[in-house]
Amino acid sequence: MAANTTPQAAPVQSRRHRVVVIGSGFGGLFGTKALSRADVEVTMIAKTSHHLFQPLLYQVATGILSQGEIAPPTREILASQKNAAVLLGDVTAIDLEARTVTHHVLGRVSVTPYDTLIVAAGAGQSYFGNDHFAEFAPGMKSIDDALELRGRIFGAFEMAELGAARGENVDADLTFVVVGAGPTGVEMAGQIAELSRRTLKKDFRAINSRAARVILLDAAPQVLPPFGAKLGAKAHHELESLGVEVQLGAMVTDVDERGIEVKRKDGTTDRIEAVTKIWAAGVQANPLGRTLAEQTGAPLDRAGRIGVNPDLTLPGHPEVFVVGDMISLDNLPGVAQVAIQGSKYAAKEINNRLRGKEPQKPFHYFDKGSMAIISRFRAVAMVGKLRFTGFIAWLMWLALHLIYITGFKSRITALLHWAVSFVGRGSSERTTTEQQVFGRAALGRLRGGATDLVSQPGAYEASRELLETSRRAELEARAAEESRLSDDNLRGVSN
Repeated sequence: MAANTTPQAAPVQSRRHRVVVIGSGFGGLFGTKALSRADVEVTMIAKTSHHLFQPLLYQVATGILSQGEIAPPTREILASQKNAAVLLGDVTAIDLEARTVTHHVLGRVSVTPYDTLIVAAGAGQSYFGNDHFAEFAPGMKSIDDALELRGRIFGAFEMAELGAARGENVDADLTFVVVGAGPTGVEMAGQIAELSRRTLKKDFRAINSRAARVILLDAAPQVLPPFGAKLGAKAHHELESLGVEVQLGAMVTDVDERGIEVKRKDGTTDRIEAVTKIWAAGVQANPLGRTLAEQTGAPLDRAGRIGVNPDLTLPGHPEVFVVGDMISLDNLPGVAQVAIQGSKYAAKEINNRLRGKEPQKPFHYFDKGSMAIISRFRAVAMVGKLRFTGFIAWLMWLALHLIYITGFKSRITALLHWAVSFVGRGSSERTTTEQQVFGRAALGRLRGGATDLVSQPGAYEASRELLETSRRAELEARAAEESRLSDDNLRGVSN
């Protein structure tokens, strides 16, 4: 179906100062909310209609939480903010000279003008140049990823049960490989181990779920490098006590449907047979960073992050702020707090300019610490020079995540589900479908993706009358036949 690719300019409804925010993550959402009292019109443009609490994606993937608890609708969050509007669209171009943002969704292309721009488009999964790995080892960056992984994880146990009942070898079905020993990988590996050894231990008849193999791979020499050697060693020990096989100095060289190939530090290569692989290694900044770099001359680092001024603006363009995972400044980590604090700084600077106030001092990040959960009642936390492990660190993790989940309802339901999972042994969100597992692959085989499945307004109107006419005749004929069978008492009578 032909897509309408002619850009349609968004109507300008006001000549108040126009702020466009790209992205609905932590940077985009907190930046928009920080402008709630400013004399501006804010337009948030994002490729999803929800705000994603990404640190808890692994709990959606393992059936603890539903997607709605960590991804509330952006419109609902901003409903009471009268100066904010939300547009659905994937931003593909930014014209700094014309001060416009081009975005599209399902073949519909729009252009939105701005006076000030906040770019908070975040980062995606990096496969270090091996993007074809994604087909067999989904990342952990979106709701789609989490739901696909949920289907793959629980589906693996189902296929193992079926195979074992047929007398087949199911070792590959019961092997789960997590690539990347950072916080996401550690949390994912620990939760799959809990799932197999505790949650599912009574659910199957032909297999023993506790015999499942959970492997955590990383080319680095330790677990959780950003947490330091002591906490990394503690996390390593806790994972092994759960039954996770931690394999360090292991670089992934190939991934296919049934397994993964690994090159060891000593140069040897071996293969691990595993149906379920999860990629939690490496991030790559949004491609918009390159678009901005080409127009400004700002440098890009190896992860695609763009160099910004100390006030988070682009060189030569004080009207453009870049925040969060997209920036390369002072070795800032790619964590939610950097995006939150940076977006609030940008919003305050915009407000100061409109009021004629002096510029702020250069952006300074206040490190509130880092945390990673390993399993129920086990976590590690780093706050300044303090280090915490075990139950205390787990309580700190619990409190922090409850605070930052958006919405009172989400906090209550998440707390209830955590109680079921951590105190009991249940996972309340275990529903899976084939669509979750294979939907992404099916869409990927369409030349235009989901756009190929959608009629454009003009094309639809042209064919609708013909479709209605033929459909009406079919329905009328069917109704007449149903009525005849009843009137002639032919129901249940053989021909």
